[in-house]
Amino acid sequence: MSSNQPKLTVLDSAKEFALPNWVFRYRIGILVVAHAVIFSCGYILAFALRLDFVIDANVRDRMIMSMPIVVAIELICFLQFKTLHGWWRYVTFRDLLSFVKPLFISLLIIAAFNELILSRMIPRSVLVINLMTSGIMMAAVRSSWRLLKEGLFSMVHSSEGQSRAFMISTHYESLVLANQVNSQQNSNTKIVGILSSDKSRVGSSRAGMPILGLMQDAPRLAANFDVTEIWLVAGSLPGTELAELKLLYDQYGLKTNVIPSAVDRNPGGGFIPVRQIEIEDLLQRSPVQLDNKRIKNEITGKTVMVTGAGGSIGSEICRQLLPFEPKKLILVDHRENSVFLIHNELGQIKNDNISLEPAVADILDRERITELFETHSPDFVYHAAAHKHVGLMELQPGVAIRNNIIGTKRIADIANDFGITKFVMVSTDKAVNPTSVMGCTKQIAERYCLSLGEYSKTKFVAVRFGNVLGSNGSVVPIFKKQIERGGPITITDERMTRFFMTIPEASQLVLQAGSMGEGGEIFVLDMGKQVKIVDLAKKMIELAGLPESAIEIQFMGARPGEKLYEELYFEEEAMIPTDHQKIYAATHRVLDYNDVLQCVATLESASTEGEGSIRRLLKDYIPEYDCSGTACNADKSTNETLLKIHADLRPELSGSAELASTADE
Repeated sequence: MSSNQPKLTVLDSAKEFALPNWVFRYRIGILVVAHAVIFSCGYILAFALRLDFVIDANVRDRMIMSMPIVVAIELICFLQFKTLHGWWRYVTFRDLLSFVKPLFISLLIIAAFNELILSRMIPRSVLVINLMTSGIMMAAVRSSWRLLKEGLFSMVHSSEGQSRAFMISTHYESLVLANQVNSQQNSNTKIVGILSSDKSRVGSSRAGMPILGLMQDAPRLAANFDVTEIWLVAGSLPGTELAELKLLYDQYGLKTNVIPSAVDRNPGGGFIPVRQIEIEDLLQRSPVQLDNKRIKNEITGKTVMVTGAGGSIGSEICRQLLPFEPKKLILVDHRENSVFLIHNELGQIKNDNISLEPAVADILDRERITELFETHSPDFVYHAAAHKHVGLMELQPGVAIRNNIIGTKRIADIANDFGITKFVMVSTDKAVNPTSVMGCTKQIAERYCLSLGEYSKTKFVAVRFGNVLGSNGSVVPIFKKQIERGGPITITDERMTRFFMTIPEASQLVLQAGSMGEGGEIFVLDMGKQVKIVDLAKKMIELAGLPESAIEIQFMGARPGEKLYEELYFEEEAMIPTDHQKIYAATHRVLDYNDVLQCVATLESASTEGEGSIRRLLKDYIPEYDCSGTACNADKSTNETLLKIHADLRPELSGSAELASTADE
């Protein structure tokens, strides 16, 4: 379906049915008169049915005298319950039930009025029958628009160029969508039937749509029904199953399209956006289900700060936070343009109860960050600011230490000083058995936050996840550009595998873990199986509509700091289930704050030294650090320099340790 099809409006509908403008100008009055006619007819029909259509003069007089009272009460009830609607374009069973309550309330009021005021002028049985006749007539009238649109007008406006499709249904939402697609005026696609994963449903009908077969039956059924497309709702099928089905459909020339889920669609209606399958769909697991109530109880009405708010993860955390209605959302990033863009985007979708505060600030700038805390008094901090590119940080280890370790320490210390409720640090699976400087810095940042939390009123929590599809600098956009250029796709090693998750999934994990954390936990997402990078590249070539042989794949050899496979936790860290089936808590090693503080201070002083010095220190503090192929081994003079750094720092550290010992008080 074309994405630039016009959205139908009330005026479009007026033109379509050639109705004069005054009809819409006096719509409420016309609706009142129309409902009065329906209620009157229903009341007369109730008397007729009760008396077998033989109404004598006495009964007729009673009916005529009581009719204005009955109709007036019914109109008042419908107005009070705001159900005085006209025709509904996408009327559903739930919509039809909306007028059951006002009908029952009006019945009770009329019955009481009949007993107390009218001296039982109206037979009780007539009141009950009137409820049914009025309800049936209301249902018929209110369904008339959709019956016309899907019946008479769909036949009138159908075109020879309209494509035909099957809808894969795993949920009732798919059935509603199928009917909505068919009821759209000038739609380029018609859904002719449903494909299900449940064999027992085949041959039946749901929501007016026939269930023609199983999902794997599409090639056989497509020829019988002249179908060229298969539609499904994004995230309704696991990526592995979707990949197998797409391969099958492609063999028979069936195009597979995706409709955004209800969460991602504009609730205002209009045409449903349809897109082709993307790599995120093929890699997606069962979607993470948020405990919205828990998050809402924690976030609503509170002040929340997000560092790195202009980045891929930070900006998505901000988007995910908005529906929970924090009182204030502080957007912190050191890049002016990034702050502007996310502030402008969120400003267009937030409600008036949420205050957005853009803040250009570097997490290393203690005075600026302190000023933000003094001004806004945040309750929660989501710390997503970090240097994350492995290759770049290998070339500039001092920069990685200052931003990822010292920057985290600065903002964590300030959060502790102000006694905020919770501090959630965004970490990475590369912090486990690290082979890169970036991974080491995130591991030590984890240690600092968790050890500080032992003495702090603030609850410090860390969240680890894998590679994020579509984030800045991730492999997917790089592969896309390489494919657009005609190749080659460059991969470091044919054996390399990675955990993958989508940006919304990663951000939801941060929010969920933040709400669950009581301090001291490392949360990890169950990300399923690792994906081979070479398989990812082949799938992207296929999704580009090219044969695999059209794009060359070159293996360049692993670069310094890169791992062949990822790990989510150390061997000594047990994975403890939580009350969320997709999230685990990793128990971390016992940490002494004074030892961690000494480590951080030493690394800060060494951050201006040579690469060999820094790597040697990282190896000393993280025995699991595998730095083979890098300048890990320092010479004698370097070792002497490191020892001097340790000695020079001890007086400062002893003072810090004394402060730490009283922090719990």
